[in-house]
Amino acid sequence: MPSITTRTLLEMKEKGERIVALTCYDALFARLLDASGIDILLVGDSLNQVLAGAASTLSATLEQMIYHTTIVRRGAERAMVICDMPFLTYQITPEDALRNCGRVMKETGCQAVKVEGGQPLAPTVRRLVDVGIPVMGHIGLTPQSVHALGGYRVQGRDDATAERLKADARALEDAGAFAVVLELVPAALASQITKTLTIPTIGIGAGPACDGQVLVLHDMLGLNDQFSAKFVKKYAALAEDVREAARLFAAEVREGRYPGPEHSFGK
Repeated sequence: MPSITTRTLLEMKEKGERIVALTCYDALFARLLDASGIDILLVGDSLNQVLAGAASTLSATLEQMIYHTTIVRRGAERAMVICDMPFLTYQITPEDALRNCGRVMKETGCQAVKVEGGQPLAPTVRRLVDVGIPVMGHIGLTPQSVHALGGYRVQGRDDATAERLKADARALEDAGAFAVVLELVPAALASQITKTLTIPTIGIGAGPACDGQVLVLHDMLGLNDQFSAKFVKKYAALAEDVREAARLFAAEVREGRYPGPEHSFGK
């Protein structure tokens, strides 16, 4: 069993220890990130954009998420693996949510699910928690509602929206969520929410005061060099490394330099 649990995360918040999360979509990266001490591997529905090339997360399917969460789980020993529930697998009725989230937990071996939404979703979160399914919430910029929000925009800049986000966070905590993601929220507001809650906040574009931080792996590694955002820090520039390696491989094959004797078998 992974050593990072919902109780671990709560204890980390109480001790002031920062939580580190990254998205992850396969077993190889899961093993590498796990060995690097990452606390949470979030199998985000962002895989629909990062891996499948879609324009948004909306067309991600439950089958996609189950497949990728299953293979991430195979590569993780210490880290907590959380599955992002895709659009319309939990919003229609609490019964649908229970059925789909239960299926994810049973088939993938993950430790929790993540859902987007605030106060209107609280009864569903409570229903899931009551049957033993750990739930991470997600408020602020919720990508599955991008069209309703008018695009990828910072949320909570006006007083009314800020108060709503505070109420959303409290509602999720009261419903039993063990943590909440704050995405594209002003730093001061994220700090207020973090101080108010007893459960951890995980920020993405929400400033330094959150209890933890998450980034999309391919953005952090500089693999997705067609995407940039103010909140993303690139810790590597692997896209150019990949292109250069591929160019070198192609040149050696075309020039007859690969494979050489050291890469070939005798009798």
